[in-house]
Amino acid sequence: MFRKLFSGLKKTREAILGTVQKLVNSFHKIDEEFLTSLEKNLLSADVGVKMTETILKRLKENAKEINSSPNGELNLQVEKIIQSVFTESLQKNSIKQNINHKKPHIILIVGVNGVGKTTTIGKLAHKFVKENKKVVIGAADTFRAAANEQLNIWANRAKVNLVQQKPGADPAAVAFDTISSAKSTNADVVLIDTAGRLHTKSSLMEELSKIKRVIKKTDETAPHEILIVLDASIGQNGLAQAKEFNSAVGLTGIILTKLDGTAKGGIVFSIVNEFQIPIKYIGVGEGIDDIEDFNSEEFIQSLFIKNNV
Repeated sequence: MFRKLFSGLKKTREAILGTVQKLVNSFHKIDEEFLTSLEKNLLSADVGVKMTETILKRLKENAKEINSSPNGELNLQVEKIIQSVFTESLQKNSIKQNINHKKPHIILIVGVNGVGKTTTIGKLAHKFVKENKKVVIGAADTFRAAANEQLNIWANRAKVNLVQQKPGADPAAVAFDTISSAKSTNADVVLIDTAGRLHTKSSLMEELSKIKRVIKKTDETAPHEILIVLDASIGQNGLAQAKEFNSAVGLTGIILTKLDGTAKGGIVFSIVNEFQIPIKYIGVGEGIDDIEDFNSEEFIQSLFIKNNV
């Protein structure tokens, strides 16, 4: 995992640490001009306004000490402060949810089209299977035939059962059938795909709310998790998506995909500062094994280490 994460964060690492190195080489000290340039670059990496403000404040408070550091250590001192701010932020958001002991553990997956939702469900199914869990997938995005076809391919790859109905069927009915199937086969985990776009936002959110209500009829404690899939490469737009879905159905976690293809991995810090919702999983590649539990310590280490691993 560490090698994948280190490699996947290459662009983000260069955007943040590479920028710090260039600024230190240009300015040789912490002053207003340095801080203005750093602010611009941190925002470009989608670190977010709140996090950037905290970093700049910390640097100002320690400017005298940093500027008096031995030659060659200015860069390290600046990086150390940025790393400490990042670490503090992630530690506040390091909630760990384990799979419910009650069977089946029902996970509702939401998110807009194009973020890699269907692919992520397939990868999650494979991950759970490797953990010796029996998984059932529900194809409740009944408005896109392509979504079902994709899910079918991923279900076959992961060697799990897929419950689906004809295109245009009631998504809530698919969710109900999926859970019934999971109970009858003593499955451990249910993953339910949902639509990412309908004709209006309100109709999408109403549909998701209906699915959630129907799931509760099968188990009043369910869904046990409602996870949104966000594309790291779209940066701040992902925050807006999370706000809408959270208002509609109440998110319990975030799956961040496509971290390996963007310099905007700083969105991780925007997310943890904006929401009290943990990042549960991250995607750092296109392979079926390229999804992992989010580990804040490994993320920080991968972001700040400079040598190849």
